[in-house]
Amino acid sequence: MSPATRKSPVIRRTLTAVGCTTALLSAVAACGTVENLTAGQKVDQAVEGLGKKKSLAFELGLDAKPSALVKLAGEEEPGEEMPPELAKLFVGVRVKVSVESRKPLADSGEKDLVGTGMSVSGPDGVLAEYRLVGDHTYYRADMKAFGEAMGFPLPSADELPESEKDLKPVLEGKWVKIDNRELDRAAKDATGKGGENGKGKAGKADPADEIDSGTQQKILDAVRSVVAREVTFSDKGGSDGVERVVAKASFRDLLTGILDKLRPLAGELPAGAELPTDEDLKDAPDKKVAVDFSLKNGDLTRVAVDLATLADDPKGAKLPLVVTFGEAGDVSAPSGATKLPAGEFGGPGNPFTSGLLGGF
Repeated sequence: MSPATRKSPVIRRTLTAVGCTTALLSAVAACGTVENLTAGQKVDQAVEGLGKKKSLAFELGLDAKPSALVKLAGEEEPGEEMPPELAKLFVGVRVKVSVESRKPLADSGEKDLVGTGMSVSGPDGVLAEYRLVGDHTYYRADMKAFGEAMGFPLPSADELPESEKDLKPVLEGKWVKIDNRELDRAAKDATGKGGENGKGKAGKADPADEIDSGTQQKILDAVRSVVAREVTFSDKGGSDGVERVVAKASFRDLLTGILDKLRPLAGELPAGAELPTDEDLKDAPDKKVAVDFSLKNGDLTRVAVDLATLADDPKGAKLPLVVTFGEAGDVSAPSGATKLPAGEFGGPGNPFTSGLLGGF
């Protein structure tokens, strides 16, 4: 894994999420009961198709009205109700992750990636964007729009103390770039270790932080066995070349069953990866959840789940969480980016970069 990826939690988390989600969906689809096998196979083939692509993006967001979120939040103490402005922000936010590779994604390693990127957009445009291209990491953020969306102003470039003037381009919304090797060295200096989060010498990842292929297979086998028992698939037909397949399961039974299978593997998981206990799960919603898959010409284009079904009292509200799939956006190196010293960017106590971009 490259130093930049280890130092870039946004990219690492999102790439991990892509891999885990794809593997889980594939496992779920492949394990339908006999009477649901055809519907499950359609999803399985569509998910496998994602891995054959060299360019892929997925976008995550809520497909709901602000009033639905306010209604679902329920009545709080007087003065503590969810403000309509905050609800508007939540339902308007879109997170898009793009990956482009020289090889099919399923066969790609770090060295094969042309570029990766993530953007966070609000109702009025991009709030923050992050790209990892070659030996540099690029950032930009619309700090004014971000402050307005959050309901409080953020410092302007003119308000920066003299010691942080290097961050002026960040607050002005311009692209900045950081050399990944400098970022690696800065992390070593800051932690006294081989890198951030306990990485080993010479910028190498600590093997204790990785899951080996054998353990990955055990995890997938565990998930498959539970999904085969708990999940049913049904083909809902469709129109205009779009097919719908719905997977249904009890949320608590599925979650409990998977974790029961994973606990014997706890010793093979990375340090710090603690599984929820039975006590933690007792409050998990004991409700049926439906995941709606949309396929166009055999390609997976959309996955949706209504989060309101997990609420104690949905109050008739609907809150669909939607993931759409398509071609990667622009993941090229932005021209004219200002180079920042790695020690100034995302360092301890820096609220503008480490908090805004590193915290997603």
